[in-house]
Amino acid sequence: MRVKAAAGASARERLLAAADELFYAEGVHTVGIDRVIERAGVAKASLYNTFGSKEELVKAYLEGRHANMAARITRHVERCTDPRDRLLAVFEAQGELYAEPWFRGCAFASATAESPGEAVSRTADHYRDWVRGLLTGLARDAGAPDPEALGQQLHLVYDGASQSARMDRDPSTAKTARVAAGLLLDAALAGR
Repeated sequence: MRVKAAAGASARERLLAAADELFYAEGVHTVGIDRVIERAGVAKASLYNTFGSKEELVKAYLEGRHANMAARITRHVERCTDPRDRLLAVFEAQGELYAEPWFRGCAFASATAESPGEAVSRTADHYRDWVRGLLTGLARDAGAPDPEALGQQLHLVYDGASQSARMDRDPSTAKTARVAAGLLLDAALAGR
């Protein structure tokens, strides 16, 4: 999910690439705007003219993370035709992310813990709503009699897998999460 600004990129693109790299690796609270500006190679006025504040830069950084994660998950889900496989593909997408050497856990959990401003919280909530909605929709497609309940359960597995992969430094956590998700789906379908 790391984003590098291309040669000739706009100030906005360079700022977002620098923010993505620094905020994710070191934390949004720890990294000051001067470091982001220096890494991006832009004037301080460019940051304020483009984003207005550090909180808005953090919000844009998280929106970029959301877009990248949504694209990754969608790629995995769309490779499958079977509804069960489509649901489990979400956890395969997580495994791909966990295997990256720069993986540092959930950017949204970290950012809201470090910088609990209104814009950051709303952006994290939007991402979490998207994940829950995706899992609920896939549960519905798979025939779960109570897709909302299963979606909530799967969301807990999704979140827990990310935390475990980060804390244990173990990318294979995604395989365990996929198995747990399959068991939850099977139990839900058996209860029809």
